[in-house]
Order: sequence, then C-alpha cells, then structure tokens
Amino acid sequence: MKTAHPYIPNSAPEVQAKMMDEIGIKDIDELYADIPQSIRFAGKMDISALPCEYDLKRHMNRILDRNNSCEENLNFLGGGCWQHYVPAICDEINHRSEFLTAYAGEPFEDHGRFQALFEYASMMGELLDMDVVNVPTYDWSQAASTSIRMAARITGRGQALVADTLAPDRLSAIRNYCKSFVEIMMVKHCPDTGKMDLEDLKSKLSPEIAAVYFENPSYIGTIEDQGRTISDMAHADGALSLVGVDPISLGVLLPPSNYGADIVCGDIQPLGIHMQYGGGHAGFIATRDEKKFVMEYPSRLFGIEATSEKGEYGFGDVTFDRTSFGDRENAKEFIGTATALWGITAGVYLALLGPEGITQVGKTILQRSQYAAKKISQINGVRMPLEKGIHFKEFVVDFSPSGKTVKTINQGLLEKKIFGGMDISGLFPELGNAAMFCITEIHTKEDIDTLVQALDSIING
Repeated sequence: MKTAHPYIPNSAPEVQAKMMDEIGIKDIDELYADIPQSIRFAGKMDISALPCEYDLKRHMNRILDRNNSCEENLNFLGGGCWQHYVPAICDEINHRSEFLTAYAGEPFEDHGRFQALFEYASMMGELLDMDVVNVPTYDWSQAASTSIRMAARITGRGQALVADTLAPDRLSAIRNYCKSFVEIMMVKHCPDTGKMDLEDLKSKLSPEIAAVYFENPSYIGTIEDQGRTISDMAHADGALSLVGVDPISLGVLLPPSNYGADIVCGDIQPLGIHMQYGGGHAGFIATRDEKKFVMEYPSRLFGIEATSEKGEYGFGDVTFDRTSFGDRENAKEFIGTATALWGITAGVYLALLGPEGITQVGKTILQRSQYAAKKISQINGVRMPLEKGIHFKEFVVDFSPSGKTVKTINQGLLEKKIFGGMDISGLFPELGNAAMFCITEIHTKEDIDTLVQALDSIING
C-alpha cells in the first residue's frame, strides 16, 4: 500500500489524489506527457528514509566528507569563478537578518537595504568611472545579454558583433537571450596575442550593427589594449561600444569608459564573494547618466531623494515604471529575482579596501601571475601560445610538446593535492593541448613554486 514519504512534501496518497482531481488528471505521469520516453528515467530511485534525523545527518556528513575543497588543495582553477580572499566582515554583514532575508521588498520594510545597495552602486560607479549602476542581476552572462539588447533598442538595429574569445557558456547564454531580437556575429582574434583582429572587425561593421562587445581581460586571460580603436571604429559606424570587465582588475587597468565604452558589464564575484559550486555570481551593468541609457535598463536602479520631512532623504527605485515590476505586460525585458545580497557584499568589500586597497590587490595579482607564467614557461615540454599578449590573472599553457593531455596532467596534480588549470583544449583547439591557469592575491610565491615543481615532475619526472 502506498504511503507518504517523510522526505517528499504532499506525498500522502489522499493529498495527491485531491491535487490530481483539482487539475483534472488521473495519473501523475500525465504531467510529463511532453517529455519523450527516451530521456525519462526508467528505473526506481532508492530514496528510502532513514529512521531518524540524527541518522540522516550522519549519512549526509559522510557524503560531504568525500569532497575535496580549496581549503585542503591548492587551487589554480579560474575560467569565470575565481578564488579571491574574502574578508571576514563581508560574511558578517551579509549574514545580518535584515539583509539575508531581504528577498525583494518595498520601502516600508527596507531596514537599510536600499541604502546599502545605493552605496554599492555609488562605489561601483566610482570604480567603473560611470554614473549609473544597476542593482545586480543574475550573473555576467545575463548582464552581457541585457547590455546587447539595450544597445539594440537604443540604436534601432538588429545585429551585434562579439569577440570570439568569450567563454563558450556566456556566448551560449547571449545567443539564447538575444534570439529573435539581435543576431550575434563573431569577430576573430589574433592567434599570437588573443586581441581582437581589427581587420576582421572592419570587414563586419555595417549600418546594421548595434554594438561591438568584447571583454577585458578576455576569457582566455589577455588584456585588450586596442579598446580605444575598437570603440572609435564602432562609433564611426553608429554602433555602441560594450565592454565586459573583471572589476578587480580596475585597480591597475583603465576603466572601459576611459577608452570609449558606452555600456560596461561584468560580474562582482571577485569582490568579497565566495566560490559556491559555480555560484556566488552577480552581474552589473553601468552607463552614463543619459536618458537614452537609463530608460533602457530593465533592472532596478536605486537613487536618493528628499522626503516630505525637511532635511531628510530616502532611498528607492528610479523610474520604476520602466521595469517589469512596474509594467509587466509592456516591459522591454522581464527581470525577476535579483542577486541584491551579493551587491551588498561587494559594497562592503569596496568600502573596506578603498581606492588604495583595490590598487594594491590588482598589483599583487598582476605581479604574481607574471611570475607564475614566467616560471611555468621555463619547464621543458610546455609552450605559451599567447606569449605576445599581456595577461592579468589568467594565462594559457599548451602541453602539446610534452605529449601529455591536460586531463593526465591535472590528474597528476590532483594526486599532489593541487587543482590544476582549466582544460580549454576542446574549447579553443587552436591554442593546442591547453589549460588556463589562474593566479590571484591568495597565491604566495611558495604556492606558485609548488605548482611549478609539480608540473615539472609530472611532465619530465
């Protein structure tokens, strides 16, 4: 006889029967009629219940103990989710109940959240040298996709040029989000530098192009020093210049607004946010304070305004009606759950470091990554395919001369309690049997030397 399962809500037979009767079905399988049989799970899942909560906790802890984390292993993985140091105060503030439970909300139950996000946006604006910054959206992919659609609405054009050095998952998200609205076309990169091929860009610019989007540093780590030229070329054809940026690089690199960017986007994960199984992401979008840009933001913008009480000010939404919250049926894009908690966290991080701290972190990363690349390049059996380019915190290593695959090398590193570089050999085959290594401020000289010695022993030992 079928009985309720202690782990599954609404699994009591009489409850399920009432629910099915309410929606007019005889069998739960009718809910899955659109899913082909070929991809349905045909077996029976073993989710038998343990007798008490204590037994369940012990069982789950045993499973979790099998994880290898960046606490036990040295980590040189990057590729979009990076290990940076998270000051304790970031966790202390974002665990406060008025922030942690502030899912959405309105001014009447604000408890300081609006002001915290206003301060975050103000500091991000200073870092980016831009006037307007949104309340964070899902991630960099979302921010880049929205930036391109904003550009299409502003220019009234239906095509966009995108650098082919983007992360494949971000490019996939952009194509999906812009489908039916903007046609995405790729611009090649120079194979020895990783920078955009300006001749290819020139050949593809036309009166149909709404925007040129590139990232700096790029996904494969190289710094694009042609930003002003790219922006000028885009503007000459009536297109907007869009730049994706790692905000922690702006202590040592010029903000994109300084080389002609009209819209800047990226991810604040490096700013005091832990890695969380690929998460801890939050996308930002920044522009000048011009009506044509502001009115095309689909996401929330927080501002400051005088209240009915003389001398008192409040914080709240700017031009709320342009969002899907204000006018869902006619909104240009739908924006739902935001990642506002991470915006507050990044605000704490930026306030803690200040301009000098951000510069110091940037210099530390730059110096240590240059040291790591130089030491690895001296190992017999490796090649640096982008040696004519400049990198910030990530760089590509080709292991083709060694005759070993990235998978083999990373397995050897794992046995030495090291997470090796990200395998990009299938993503960018022109770079060879390549891995992308990430160096941040957490890596000491001893950590880097340990990696170099491990690689040398695996390749030449």
